[in-house]
Amino acid sequence: MSQKENYIAETEIDASLDELPDDETIEEAVANLEANGFDVAVVDSAADALETIQSHIPAGSTVMNGHSTTLEEIGFTEYLSEGDHEWESLPDEIWSIDDDADRQAARRESQTAEYFLGGINAVTQNGELVAADRSGSRIGAYPFAAGNVVIVSGVNKIVADLDAAFERLESVAYPLENERAQDAYGVESAIAKQLIFRQELEDGRTTVVLVREQLGY
Repeated sequence: MSQKENYIAETEIDASLDELPDDETIEEAVANLEANGFDVAVVDSAADALETIQSHIPAGSTVMNGHSTTLEEIGFTEYLSEGDHEWESLPDEIWSIDDDADRQAARRESQTAEYFLGGINAVTQNGELVAADRSGSRIGAYPFAAGNVVIVSGVNKIVADLDAAFERLESVAYPLENERAQDAYGVESAIAKQLIFRQELEDGRTTVVLVREQLGY
């Protein structure tokens, strides 16, 4: 059993907000995301998602990611650190800094990377993205700071509307992320900073990769 499966087995969540939707639901969400200015790629597997990202980011780009279980599951986190690419990996640079203040300053500066990748906690059928974070380091780049944003999500995060998105955040994403945070960092997580990304107004800036698998929290 994987670590994620252990969290799910040990944590009470609303499983009805973490199911794989039918094709019609996915198609409606995609159409509305595109109407809201997001570029969308729908892929069948985690491997396809990684290949999509690899082909999307030009050589020589500065690349940063916020923590994302989904990015870990598709193999992107490992690929960014150890893979055969021609990008500048900002996480490797940041975590090589010994001084705490300098490292924190570098983390803030990395929000303006040419490509910033991360996950999301819910996607509404109306084409809205909802995410929350304890520190804000995962979602701070999404609205404006990064040159380009790539958000990867399993289709299990598609919900009917914003009310369902907030419910998913509280009853699925937070309980599971809280378990992970306590294991990884020894502290509880928190829904401290929340983002509703309704529209992308800059053509081609934000791409949403939807994977037809149950991924992430």
